[in-house]
Amino acid sequence: MRSTVRVGNAGGYWGDDPRALESQVLGPDPPEFVTADFLAEITMSILQKQRARDPEAGYARDFVSQVAPLLGAVRERGITVITNAGGVNPGACARAVLRAATEAGVELTVAVVGGDDLLGRLDAFLDDGVGFDNLETGDPFAPRRGDVLSANAYFGAEPIVRALAHRPDVVVTGRVTDTGITLAPIRHAFGWDPHDWDRIAGGIVAGHLIECGVQATGGNFTDWERVPGLGNEGFPVVEVEEDGAFVLTKQSRTGGLVSPAVVREQLLYEMGDPERYLCPDATVDFSGLTVAAAGEDRVRVRGARGGPPPGDLKVSASVRGGFSARGSLVVGGPDVRGKTAALETAFRDRLQSDCDAAGVPFPAEFRVDLAGADAAQRGLADAARLDPSEGLVRFAAWSPTREPLRVFRKLLPSFILSGPAGLAVTGGAPAISEVVGYWPALVPRDRVPATVRVIRVSAGGTETVMAEEEVRFAGPTGEPPRQSRAAKAPVPDSPGTGTVIEAPLGAVAHARSGDKGDAANIGIVGRSGACYEWLREQLTAELVGEWVRDVARGPIVRYEVPGLWALNFILERALGGGGTRSLLLDPQGKTLAQGILRRRVRIPAALLATIPPENRPLSPVFAAPFSAS
Repeated sequence: MRSTVRVGNAGGYWGDDPRALESQVLGPDPPEFVTADFLAEITMSILQKQRARDPEAGYARDFVSQVAPLLGAVRERGITVITNAGGVNPGACARAVLRAATEAGVELTVAVVGGDDLLGRLDAFLDDGVGFDNLETGDPFAPRRGDVLSANAYFGAEPIVRALAHRPDVVVTGRVTDTGITLAPIRHAFGWDPHDWDRIAGGIVAGHLIECGVQATGGNFTDWERVPGLGNEGFPVVEVEEDGAFVLTKQSRTGGLVSPAVVREQLLYEMGDPERYLCPDATVDFSGLTVAAAGEDRVRVRGARGGPPPGDLKVSASVRGGFSARGSLVVGGPDVRGKTAALETAFRDRLQSDCDAAGVPFPAEFRVDLAGADAAQRGLADAARLDPSEGLVRFAAWSPTREPLRVFRKLLPSFILSGPAGLAVTGGAPAISEVVGYWPALVPRDRVPATVRVIRVSAGGTETVMAEEEVRFAGPTGEPPRQSRAAKAPVPDSPGTGTVIEAPLGAVAHARSGDKGDAANIGIVGRSGACYEWLREQLTAELVGEWVRDVARGPIVRYEVPGLWALNFILERALGGGGTRSLLLDPQGKTLAQGILRRRVRIPAALLATIPPENRPLSPVFAAPFSAS
């Protein structure tokens, strides 16, 4: 029986490094399976529009152009490429790959996983009592039925596992979860029972860790100064063991950094409740995970626990969401902040006057931000101390109709000559864009079967359908009991009380933040076990809520993840509606973690001595207390 299976990632979103797939397939130590994630909620609506114009469109064409010159190497090296680049038209994507194989004279087998696209079945579901009410807001779906642009159920690993039984070279899917495209080859290789929850959970954790590409190998890492070859990090590879534990590494002779600190950060990325990470394949408990160095650029992760998945599949629908426009002016100093305030007041007054004259309402949402002066972190920095020599003033508006934004777009260029001194042009009149809203919902999993079709093309171009089947989801589902299985964090002796100093939080913690719809998550990780214990006692939801009072309009929820020395905070209603709906400068909350780390706290000076050298910050802002102590 095999001892490990190696799965590599070659992209975390549509638009990621176009050399990623080549680096994995042609690398010195290629993995057996290579996954590539192309889909996000907004991507599905874009692809649906493309398919409406052209029946052979609706997939990520970039994947075909990337994989076409590699098909010979894929065959020769025995690699299987798995991707959700099929979008809303996986059949067309597969046909494009088969054409590329024919043109290259390569014999190739392609499996297609479909059935996730619900757009044409929505009315039948509604008639049968499936409501599709909004998971986040509770709003009813029926009144928005006419605004729907796309609707896709999230499949898990099961249909890909079925497809892999036919030994394809390439698997093309529609909306399969980011973790599912990694879990499937692991399940296939080891023959795991789909109800072997703890092993399945380990595979899901591996998929979660590598689904965003080089974020697992040093990208977006708090201590970015430690990352060799920043911007040229090697893409990640997981070496999964039969019990579900795994080692994270990367292609050799590439930039980047794989360390316990990097891994802890990425495991918390876009995390909700760490004890109830819901997937179509299992419900996963991350709280007992542990990470440990296992050699240079090698980190072992173990301790995942799993239980039955929910009885419903998540549905990601996109709906028409009105219109937005954004434009900017450069403002030169002195007194950039004063000039920006004057611009905002003058522009708002004039926009109201011009809208009244045109007989249209003022835009439903309007904001002005000074980039470089706490605009993205929204109150987390000490804005009073920020005195930029110049700034980018960004004007943004949203309206359910175009008319108010036509007034907005004509007005902005006029301020170039009528505003305060030091204005510079950054563009003409801003464009008006149609906004696509995100609508999450649920559908009973037994109502949405997947389809698998396997096609082989000979080197001469003859196609043969090797298999066709329907995959229905069965087995136990339901809510696992709410029972924490968190591991005890290994904590050294307490540093005691002693001298107390004031320091930025980043001296004793690192962090990563991301988006969950209109909510943001901030994972804060102790730089040592003792630092975690201090964080657990001091960083209450109330304290963090005070820090983020200008960010979140909803409640703040705190979760403990002791195995990772971490706390995970959920900030509800923090992203201005999320995605393309948001007018915020940072609509995905990516900068919030760094803002949190700048907050000043009082810590025992002895706490700094518990932090090993490899975990100490290099940023002068965060490292200053070490040289002073």
